[in-house]
Amino acid sequence: MANETMVLLEKIVVPSGGASSVTFTSIPQSYTDLKIVVSARNTESDSAGGLFYVNFNGSSANLSSRVLYAYGSGVGSLSSTAASAIFGYITSSGSTASTFGNAEIYIPNYTSSNNKSVSVDAVNENNATDGRQDLVAGLWSSSSAITSITIYSARISDGTASGNFVQYSTFYLYGVAKQGVTPSNAPAATGGDRILFDGTYWYHVFTSSGTFTPKKGLSCDILVVAGGGGTGQSGGGAGGLLAHTSQTLTTTAYTVTVGAGGAAGATNGNQGSNSQFGSLTASVGGGYGADGVAGGNGGSGGGGGTQSAAGGTATSGQGNAGGSGGGNGYPNESRGGGGGAGAVGSNGSAGGVGGAGGVGSSTYSSWGSATNTGQLVSGTYYYAGGGGGWGRNGNGVGGNGGGASASSGNNAPGLNGTANTGGGAGGVDGSPRGTGGSGIVIVRYAA
Repeated sequence: MANETMVLLEKIVVPSGGASSVTFTSIPQSYTDLKIVVSARNTESDSAGGLFYVNFNGSSANLSSRVLYAYGSGVGSLSSTAASAIFGYITSSGSTASTFGNAEIYIPNYTSSNNKSVSVDAVNENNATDGRQDLVAGLWSSSSAITSITIYSARISDGTASGNFVQYSTFYLYGVAKQGVTPSNAPAATGGDRILFDGTYWYHVFTSSGTFTPKKGLSCDILVVAGGGGTGQSGGGAGGLLAHTSQTLTTTAYTVTVGAGGAAGATNGNQGSNSQFGSLTASVGGGYGADGVAGGNGGSGGGGGTQSAAGGTATSGQGNAGGSGGGNGYPNESRGGGGGAGAVGSNGSAGGVGGAGGVGSSTYSSWGSATNTGQLVSGTYYYAGGGGGWGRNGNGVGGNGGGASASSGNNAPGLNGTANTGGGAGGVDGSPRGTGGSGIVIVRYAA
């Protein structure tokens, strides 16, 4: 590739909890070739390692591949382990602990109307006794230009799509342009767990703390959501949500902090942690859900934890208050719902039904659509929903935006707010209690 230039188009880092697949979408058509660099491990237990599958434009049809391999002291050749697949090998849970398999996927002439050839070069190490190298030749028999690529976790023994890529598995998509040709679409900054382009804007998505560094002066819009509150019996408040628009950024490295969700408590929950971009005003962590007292204050307030106990207050411009507790003691106890970015949490009812969590904000639904973040409800994406409050005779539902509903039945385990939404945890009478959803930071700028 001496006469070509690679440009990073998108980066995906698998978050905690893992992912069964990753997808690159809206791939620009302004390059000659594509290259994907993979560092991954999956949860399958086969000691020979794990697999990944590759398909294009959401289709698994018309794919074929052949591999030459060296494994320990053995060598050989075989066709795809599935009926129709392009594949590569990575490490699995049966391989040496904490090791990741490495692979490169190369796709020349991805915009052409001819069939698409694909090559995969993969290596991994297994328990210090042997290693594996695989060279895979693949073919997608299609005249369609490639606009999206999905990579699935799979099982080596029979080629079944199975298991998850573990946390910190990383996938980089590069466009390859001829030297001297300036690509029409390329990110103008580094940093983030995902970098995406929707045809108008670049998005750098931080699901964990990191650094954002522009390559030139930029005008950026920045969405910052803090971690949601953990619970007692009432719902946790959503993390504070702030949007900083038209921020002039230089080539300085900016520290990005993504707040964790508040931990569960033995009685009251814990407040979520703040999120922040550089020196801009921090988004405040969601207030805790209470047990027997008023809800905690925060970005949005936690629900009140007993009859007539008030919900926590919100930070101005970042969220809403939690609902108060209700009911008239046993058998009609009820707890308030946590506040959300879009609405206050509901009060617990006199009849013993817990309050609903406040709805989150849908103002940034287009950001969620572009980045596949937030909670998708009926075609709209929400961030920062409040958690539902527990009730003796019925439980409050979580607010759209990752707020968890209260648990059904006495002594049921609490439900956690959704990761990277800032959603509050759901209230519960028993234990273990729920933790708030972690926050998120998204930086957007025009191409």
